[in-house]
Amino acid sequence: GMTPWTIAAPAGGRVKVGGSRWRETTAKNVGGKRGIMATVKSKKRKFVADGVFQAELNELLTRELAEDGYSGVEVKTTPKGIEIIIRATRTQQVTGEKGRRIKELTAVVQKRFKLDDGVELFVEKVKQRGLCAVAQAESLRYKLLGGLAVRRACYGVLRFVMESGAKGCTVSVSGKLRAQRAKTMKFTDGYMISSGYPVTQFVDTACRHVLLRQGVIGIKVKIMLPSDPTGETGPKMPLPDVIHVYDPKEDPVSTLTHTTGQVSLA
Repeated sequence: GMTPWTIAAPAGGRVKVGGSRWRETTAKNVGGKRGIMATVKSKKRKFVADGVFQAELNELLTRELAEDGYSGVEVKTTPKGIEIIIRATRTQQVTGEKGRRIKELTAVVQKRFKLDDGVELFVEKVKQRGLCAVAQAESLRYKLLGGLAVRRACYGVLRFVMESGAKGCTVSVSGKLRAQRAKTMKFTDGYMISSGYPVTQFVDTACRHVLLRQGVIGIKVKIMLPSDPTGETGPKMPLPDVIHVYDPKEDPVSTLTHTTGQVSLA
């Protein structure tokens, strides 16, 4: 018989066990299907778990594919399974010889996150690497590791970004540059917005650390993207303060024709 402390719950739900305590239950053999185990997961836990998965995956790929121009990852859930789309500038090196490297990465992701065989990795080429802050920050990082002068390296990145069609760009390098005293060098060009909602749409930012002999140097790259109606190089929407003034339409003026005596509209 049922005790007064427990309340019967449908298969797969929560059962109240005395006072305010709840116990998670799992549904077994629901609807006559054999071996189904549907653990109930709250919405909050699901979103947190998804966010942690995305962050950890991004960290793994950032470290592994730094030299191959890695610039972001996108996770899509499909009926077949999970699709992971890696964006990079050098897709050939990410794929590897006969797809060996991408298979290795797939196996690593499967084992680390305990996913079944329904996970697939795809590589997508970055259309405009000059408009990708992550790619430019990594490029600057390798220039500094190679021993190039800070000023020269930053101006090179700045020029390349502006030539790629960006509205504006800011490169900040901070740390022990030359002297023992740490300082920040800031290089800017073009137009940059810093406040309001359009910042989330128009400004692409990236932050990287360079481990040099004298200490750690920090790199920050901010790129102001142009508005693009096609949505390829930047947001489809224009900036909210952009106003287009159209020429007034000419009013149709009635004119009399002398030959026929009829009225025609110009």
